[in-house]
Amino acid sequence: MLRNKMNNPLYINEIQALFDDVQRSKIFEDQKMMTDAVPLFSIAEINDTYEKEKNAAGFDLKNFVMTHFDFLGARVSVQRENHLPIKEHIEKLWDELTRTAYEEKGTLLKLPKPYIVPGGRFNEFFYWDSYFIMLGLKASGRVEMMENIVENCSYLIQHVGFVPNASRTHFLSRSQPPYFSLMLDLLVETTHDESIYTRYHDTLEKEYAFWMNGEENLEKDSDIKRVVKTSSGDILNRYYDAENEPRPESYLIDIEDHENASGDEFYRNIRSACESGWDFSSRWFADGEHIQTIETLNLAQVDLNCLLWHLEKTLAQSSALLKLTEKENYFTERAAKRRQMINKYFWDEQTKNYKDYHIKKNTNTPSEHIAALYPLFLGLADQQQAEAVAQIIEEKFLYQGGLVTTTKKTGQQWDLPNAWAPYQWLGFKAMKNYGFDDLAEKIKNNWCSNVERVYKNTGKLMEKYNALDTETIAGGGEYPNQDGFGWTNGVYLQLQQN
Repeated sequence: MLRNKMNNPLYINEIQALFDDVQRSKIFEDQKMMTDAVPLFSIAEINDTYEKEKNAAGFDLKNFVMTHFDFLGARVSVQRENHLPIKEHIEKLWDELTRTAYEEKGTLLKLPKPYIVPGGRFNEFFYWDSYFIMLGLKASGRVEMMENIVENCSYLIQHVGFVPNASRTHFLSRSQPPYFSLMLDLLVETTHDESIYTRYHDTLEKEYAFWMNGEENLEKDSDIKRVVKTSSGDILNRYYDAENEPRPESYLIDIEDHENASGDEFYRNIRSACESGWDFSSRWFADGEHIQTIETLNLAQVDLNCLLWHLEKTLAQSSALLKLTEKENYFTERAAKRRQMINKYFWDEQTKNYKDYHIKKNTNTPSEHIAALYPLFLGLADQQQAEAVAQIIEEKFLYQGGLVTTTKKTGQQWDLPNAWAPYQWLGFKAMKNYGFDDLAEKIKNNWCSNVERVYKNTGKLMEKYNALDTETIAGGGEYPNQDGFGWTNGVYLQLQQN
C-alpha cells in the first residue's frame, strides 16, 4: 500500500486546484491544517462539486472545505483543571499523546503499532522526535511503547525504504536525522537483549542503502542525492529531498519566499533543511541572515555524518553477532574511514570547533552551531578537541535557560535565543562522555529550571524554550510555539534520572 503512495505521494495532487485555492486564500491560520484534512467523499466527487460551485454567487470556500473534509484530531491540546506536579503531568501525557493509525486516512500513513505524537499541530509519527520521546518512555518504564516505535520505524524502512520525516504522504520525499541505530542502542540498554541488533540487521542495511544511494555512480567533486564525493575522492553525506516544489504544509510561505530567491533549487534547499530537522536556521543561509539565500544542498553536515558513522558501527556489530564476517569487515572499514573523514572535513583547526563543510567552496562554513556536539555525543572527538568544544559551548551557547542552537538571532526558530530539548540531552551526554561533569550539570539544571518555570506559569510543556529571556516563551519560525510536547517530556524525564 505504501509503495503505491510512493508512486503518487500526495492525494493532494488529485485536488491540486482546490488545494492551491485554499492555501492561497489563507482560510486557515496554519497551512498544515489542509494537508492533514481527511476527505469525507471521493476525490473525484469533491473535485466535480468544486468545479461546479466555485464560481457561483455567494460561494464560501471555507464552508465548502469544512463540509467536504474532516479536521478532527488536527491538533493536540491538553487542558487540565488541576495543576499536577510536572512528572505526573508527563505520565498522563504519554497516554494522551498516544495514537494508532491502522489504516490510511487522507495523508496519514498506516503504521502497525501505536505511537506517541509530539503534540500541538504535530499529530503524526515523527522520526527523530521519537528517539527523544523514547528517552522519556525509558524513564517511565514504558518498554512496550519503545518497542512499538522501533517496530514502526522498521516497518517504514521495509515498506518505503526509509523513515519519512513524518508519517504523511507529503513527507515521502525526505527522511530526518537517522536515529534508528541509536533507538536500537536505547532499547538494548533498557531490555539487555542484544538479539535486537540481529533482529533488525536487515532494516539497518536498508536504511544505510537509502542514505548511500547513488554512491557507486559518483565521480570526484560531484554529488547525487544524499551522497557527496569530494575532489579528493572522499565520501560524505548531505541532507536532501527528492522534490523541488513548495512544501504542501507550508505552501504559500514557500511560494512567497521563492519570489526573492535566487537559483533553481530553492524549494529543494528548503526541503533538504527540513530533512535535517532544523527548519530553519542561519546555519543554512549563504549570507547567514536570509532564507532566500538557503543553500543546504551545498553543505555536508557534521551531525548527519556522525549519525551515519554510528549506523555503520552498528551494522558492523549486528554483522558480527550474525557471524557475517565479510559484512562485519566491510562496515568496520566504512566506519573507520568515516571517522577519519569527520576529523578531516568537519574539524576546523582555526576555530577549534566542528563545523559543516561547504562542498563547492571546499572549506568549513562560518556558522557556529550546536550540532558541533555530535562528535562528542558519539565519542568521536579526542580529549583536546572535546575540551575546545566544551569551552565554546560554555562561553557562547549556554544561557540561563539552556543551550541555544546558533550564535545568530535571525527570527528563525532554530537560531538564538531558542533552546530545543534534543540538544540539551546531546549536550549533557557529550560533556559527561569527556568528564566535564560540572558543565553537564549546568546544562541540565539551566534547561530543566526553564521547563519547570514555564510549566508552573502555563501548565504546559513546550516544543522549544527561550534560553535568554526566561520570562517569555520561545517564538520565531513559521508557526507559533507548540505544546505537548513529546521530546521535551522525554528529555526532561531522562535528565531528571541522571
